[in-house]
Amino acid sequence: MISMKLLAVTSCPNGIAHTYMAAEKLSKAAEAMGVDMKVETQGSIGVENELTAEEIAAADGIIIAADKTVDKSRFVGKRLLEVAVSDGIRRPEELIRAFSEGDVPVYGQGQADAGSRLKTIQEIKQARKSRQNPVYRHLMNGVSYMIPFVVVGGLLIALSLGFGGHPTAHGMAVTPGSFWDHVLQVGTASFSFMVPILAGFIAVSIADRPGLVPGMIGGYIAANGSFYGSTAGAGFLGGIVAGFLAGYVAKWIKTWKVPQMIQPIMPILIIPILSSAVVAAIFIWIIGHPIAIVFSDLQSWLQSMQGASKVVLALILGAMISFDMGGPVNKVAFLFGAAMIQSGQYFIMGPIAVAICIPPLGMGLATFIGRRRYTKDERDAGKAAFAMGLVGITEGAIPFAAADPLRVIPSIMIGSMCGSVIAMLSGVTDHVPHGGPVVAVVRAVDNVPMFFVAILVGIVITALIVNLLKKEIPADEETEGVA
Repeated sequence: MISMKLLAVTSCPNGIAHTYMAAEKLSKAAEAMGVDMKVETQGSIGVENELTAEEIAAADGIIIAADKTVDKSRFVGKRLLEVAVSDGIRRPEELIRAFSEGDVPVYGQGQADAGSRLKTIQEIKQARKSRQNPVYRHLMNGVSYMIPFVVVGGLLIALSLGFGGHPTAHGMAVTPGSFWDHVLQVGTASFSFMVPILAGFIAVSIADRPGLVPGMIGGYIAANGSFYGSTAGAGFLGGIVAGFLAGYVAKWIKTWKVPQMIQPIMPILIIPILSSAVVAAIFIWIIGHPIAIVFSDLQSWLQSMQGASKVVLALILGAMISFDMGGPVNKVAFLFGAAMIQSGQYFIMGPIAVAICIPPLGMGLATFIGRRRYTKDERDAGKAAFAMGLVGITEGAIPFAAADPLRVIPSIMIGSMCGSVIAMLSGVTDHVPHGGPVVAVVRAVDNVPMFFVAILVGIVITALIVNLLKKEIPADEETEGVA
C-alpha cells in the first residue's frame, strides 16, 4: 500500500471514450494501491471533476494522461508526470508507483536529473514527443474543436436533403425559402467554420491564446481562394498549414524582449496584429495558391478513382481506423474523411463510417457466439463494446485488444477492411464525420441497405476470426472472471 495523495487529468482528442477510460483505470488502480486520487476529465462536454487550488497545493503529485494540450501552469512547483492517454489506460499502476519511488521531476524546475525509473516509463514517449508527438498534439487539438462544427453542419445538411430534398438533374435540392432550406443554410454555415476553427486551435495549442486570432484569420484565408486567385481554396490542407504557421509565428513574437510598459498589450494587441499580418502575407502572396493546386489535384484524383484503386483506398482506410482504435493512426484517417466531407467527397467517409463500428460490434458478437472463449468479465465488456459500436465509438474494442493484441487486432483489422471495401464498391456515402448505425438513423448515409450489409459482413468476419484464434478457457476461469 502506498500512502499519498495524487491528482490526475485525462483528455483525448475527441473527449469521448479514452478520456473516461483512463480516468476509470487510474482511479481503480489508485484505490487498489491505497492511494488517494482525484481525476479531472477534460472531455467533449468540458471539464468535469475540476481540481481546486487547495487540492493541487495538498497533492504529492499530478499525472496528466492526455493526447491533447493541457494547461500545466497551475501545476508549477508540483511533481508532474505527463504521458499519453493510452498509458493511463494500460499501465496506471506503473505511473502511480513512479511517485512512490521519487522519480518524478518537479514541473517548472530543472528536470535533467530525473531518476532512471521515470525515464524507463517515459523514455519512448519522451522521444516521440521531441520528434513527432507535438505535431500530433497540436493537430488533434484543432481537430477536437473542429469536429462539433462539422458534425452539426453535416447532420443538418443531411436532414434537410433527407426530409426536404427532391431529385434534380444535378442531384438533390431543397425548395428555396422552405423550412428545410433554412436548415440547409444553417448547416452550410456551420460547415464554413471548419477550416478556421481547425487552424485557430492548432495555433492555440502552439502559442496559447495569442495564437487564436492569427490562426483563425489564416484558416479563413486558406478556405477562401479569392484571396490568392483560386476558385477552390486550399481546404483543410491550407488550414493545417495556416494553423501551424500562425502558432509558431505568434510563439516567436512572444519571445521578443519589449519595454515593460508594452508587455500588458502584447498578448491582446501586438502579437495578434503582427502574427495575423505575417500569416496573411505569406498565404496570399507565397503559399496559398500552390496549396490550393495540391488540394484541387487531390480532389480530382479521388473523383477519378475506379475499381482497384478504390479497393486499395478502402483497405487502407479500414486498416487505419481499426489498427489503434481511436489512436493517432485512426485519427489521421478520420481527419481525412471529415475534411473530404466539406469538399463534397462523401464516398470517403462512407467506408470510414463502416470501419469505425466494426471493432466493438465484432468483439461484442464474438463474446456472444463464443462464450466459452471469454471470461465473465470479458463477456460483460462485450456487451458494453456492442453498445458503444452502435453509436460509433471504436474504443469499445480497446479492452480486448489490450488483453490479447496478437489475436484481436488482426481480427478487427480484417473485418474493418472487408466492410470498408464493400461500402466503397457499393457507393455508400456519409455526410457526417461519425460512424456506426446511428448515422443511418439520422439519415446521414446514402445507400443504407448496403451500409448495414457492409457492417454485418465486417462484424461477422471479425467475430469468426478472433474466435477461431482464441482457445476455450477452463470452466473455473470462465465463472470467476480470471483472464
